[in-house]
Amino acid sequence: MGFLDSVLGNASEVNISTVQNEYASILANNERIEKAYRLIRDMFIFTDKRLILVNIQGITGKKVEYHSIPYRAITHFSIETAGHFDLDAELKIWISGTDTPIEKKFNKNLNIYELQSVLATYILR
Repeated sequence: MGFLDSVLGNASEVNISTVQNEYASILANNERIEKAYRLIRDMFIFTDKRLILVNIQGITGKKVEYHSIPYRAITHFSIETAGHFDLDAELKIWISGTDTPIEKKFNKNLNIYELQSVLATYILR
């Protein structure tokens, strides 16, 4: 992830084995990470069972919120690709019982279609 991407608030893909080791304590037995993305300090992790949003809080980063969303709770989602003048791609996820989607931005180099495929694979089971 480049410095400019961090400043602009765009997420970039992270090495799966590193994330698997770092977040092993919050994973269920036999749960495996499929994709992981970092947005400055925060993470969002797609496993074979759920989506985990990691929100690192405070200056020291010692307080961490883990928001777990089972794929069955996702009612629909959309992607918006990056354009010539628009430097980021966007993912929106709607959770049952809420009107406002979760929105995440990605840098232009991320394959947003691959991310959409991961979500579709687990949501459409």
